[in-house]
Amino acid sequence: MKLPFHIVQLLKGKSGSDLRQPSDCEFLSLDIESKTGVHIGSTTLKRLVGFAQDERTPHVSTLDAIARYLGYAHWEELLKIEDNGNSDFDTSDEEVRSADLRPDTIVEITYLPDRKVRMRYLGNCHYQVVESLNSKLQVGDELEIQNFVLHHPLLVLNVWRCGESMGQFTAGRVSGLSSVRIL
Repeated sequence: MKLPFHIVQLLKGKSGSDLRQPSDCEFLSLDIESKTGVHIGSTTLKRLVGFAQDERTPHVSTLDAIARYLGYAHWEELLKIEDNGNSDFDTSDEEVRSADLRPDTIVEITYLPDRKVRMRYLGNCHYQVVESLNSKLQVGDELEIQNFVLHHPLLVLNVWRCGESMGQFTAGRVSGLSSVRIL
């Protein structure tokens, strides 16, 4: 069985690997085990992402471990993405949308290993960093952010430092945001 395309894409994003070579599955195996405590062999992952032709159906525990690695409770929950056409308007209690905030609201995020960033909302999806601990973002940086979702990486659409565009920035690429608080 090969995993659906969008789930392979989620694995690529979560692991930070392009999964271009069979050997990339060894890293993915270790990453899944470190995050879930469940070992999935690299050979199994090679089958699931399409490096090996094999139509055997994996154990439910294997699929559940992949779902947990991607931030879902179990495999059936992850498959709902496919049922919804891989897009949806659902909102989550774990999501903060910039469009819902008032200017001068302070948002604090944390992510592994020990990063903390506080930013003031300026309006129109723009923020200014007011405190930065162990992050590459610096106090005074202006950020463009659509939303913050707990346990998902933060995509900063653009960072301006001293008026110069630095480009996109991703925080919590591997494990996502540990916390999102409105202060």
